[in-house]
Amino acid sequence: MSKVKATRSFVAPDSLAASESFAATAAPSVAQTIALLERSAATLRDHCASVHFGAPVAFTYNPLDYAWQAHRAYLRMAQPAPRVLFVGMNPGPFGMAQTGVPFGEVAAVKDFLGIDERAARIGAPAHMHAKRPVLGFACQRSEVSGSRVWSWACERFGTRAKFFQHAFIWNWCPLAFMSKSGANLTPDKLPRGGRNAKMARELCAACDEALAAAITALQPANVVGFGAFAAKRAQLVMNAMRAAVEADAIAAQAKPKPKPKPNLKTNRQFLSALPNALQVLHPSPASPAANRGWAAQIDRALAHVWAR
Repeated sequence: MSKVKATRSFVAPDSLAASESFAATAAPSVAQTIALLERSAATLRDHCASVHFGAPVAFTYNPLDYAWQAHRAYLRMAQPAPRVLFVGMNPGPFGMAQTGVPFGEVAAVKDFLGIDERAARIGAPAHMHAKRPVLGFACQRSEVSGSRVWSWACERFGTRAKFFQHAFIWNWCPLAFMSKSGANLTPDKLPRGGRNAKMARELCAACDEALAAAITALQPANVVGFGAFAAKRAQLVMNAMRAAVEADAIAAQAKPKPKPKPNLKTNRQFLSALPNALQVLHPSPASPAANRGWAAQIDRALAHVWAR
């Protein structure tokens, strides 16, 4: 597995090369959507293989590596053109870190999504905190955030098939970070000074590019961030996609063209097809507001989305 790529300008090859298909009225096939998602996730997995931050980060788990089979099984449930692509921040220690599935509380992954020991083998990181072992489907701890998200999905849509017709969930960062004490460290708490600055920039670029590729693969009508951090990253990614397409269109028109190429009209169609960016309350129990009927608040916030 390769190291995180060097810092560079925002480039999302799948997203930009697929600008015409994104703007097309016909949605991509299920097979095309899944293939693009798998490629994006595998690329991100490999980019993150050598991520090592200094203090306060003491342990880094990459579930796209040791739980790849389960994550791939999850990706293969995706359907093109959902109403919503939900974006989370990163794995929780008792959710995706255990199962490889975003917000992957063990019971929900097994019972609602149907991913279990028969479908996927889950390994473990080479270095684990004694208080945060990866036990996979045998983990007895429950992740409140994941339980809330997938319980809401089950109650609202009834079946996983109906949920994936309308929505999909993607974590911006696939890595779980822990301090020496075992405390969970979210991406907004990562060190960014000194020798950690370059690592933070490179990780951010890799995660942004993967999200851009996921947006292109799924072609959702809305991208909804769980909480302010995820919503901000999603908005920045779509701003960068828009700027990159505009720059590419201008450069293409300035060069001699031996054969027809996408013009500004085509790219304007792409720009108009970019999803709406929204934010909803994060389901974390650390949020007092989320502890006051999170599911009902999400239903109210997204009522206009499902009604369209």
